[in-house]
Amino acid sequence: MRLMTMNVLAPQYADGASRRAVLAREIRHQEPDVLALQEVTREDMAALVDDGWHVVPHPRWSSDGVGAVLAARRPFGHTVTDTLQVTERTERTSWCGVVAAEVRFPEPLGTVRVVHHKPSWPYDHEYERELQALVTARLVESVAAERPVRHTVLLGDFDATPEAASLRFLQGLQSLDGMSVCFQDAWSAVHAGEPGPTFSPANPLVRRGDMPEASDRRIDYILLRCGPHGPTLHASSCRRVLVRPVNGVYASDHYGLVADLTLPGHPPGRWEERT
Repeated sequence: MRLMTMNVLAPQYADGASRRAVLAREIRHQEPDVLALQEVTREDMAALVDDGWHVVPHPRWSSDGVGAVLAARRPFGHTVTDTLQVTERTERTSWCGVVAAEVRFPEPLGTVRVVHHKPSWPYDHEYERELQALVTARLVESVAAERPVRHTVLLGDFDATPEAASLRFLQGLQSLDGMSVCFQDAWSAVHAGEPGPTFSPANPLVRRGDMPEASDRRIDYILLRCGPHGPTLHASSCRRVLVRPVNGVYASDHYGLVADLTLPGHPPGRWEERT
């Protein structure tokens, strides 16, 4: 199973038509099974549908029609959403939200629950991101209890670095409000110790944009839900995409992230049988 997440920068900025053409070619090249996109418009969503994608929009969009979507090549099953409105300040980050949807793959993979999480973006909103991570974690646990599936993947633009409290909670490094969960970071599993920024001043669109003094930040993730014995899926690869311009065009101010997930060599919780 291949997943891709990318904040694609709303098309009203920096020659959106050319950037969207680059993005469309990259999606065709990568051939993901599941796609999480942020900063898209209704027109972008319609283009995905026209290209054969099944699409679930996030529950809340900005007044100028910008939001996020979860897309898959296979039809979605049971789907739940939350607007992640946790404080008065989140009203100013109108397109945050979460979607959790089932996607049925052929055996032996089976049904996978894919969770597209988009918290508040401002640098100084880590308190909100903590609360939003907690809402998403509770949503995942609740739906897992009602409708158990074998595997759950959490992905998106989390607008927080790995050291932030919201990511520490999601990665099982600290508890919040009496709750603990654990999701394994696919990038760290494949590239231990490598920084892998997905938002960087090396990208000229970052320097041109509304965060011109941003330093390197890894804020886009693909995370694998862990059970008592660790993740139920293996990240066989994880890579950044659209890091360089295509014919002089950067697709976005973010880089994309693509991960290939497979079943482990043997099921977690059991010893491998050897003869």
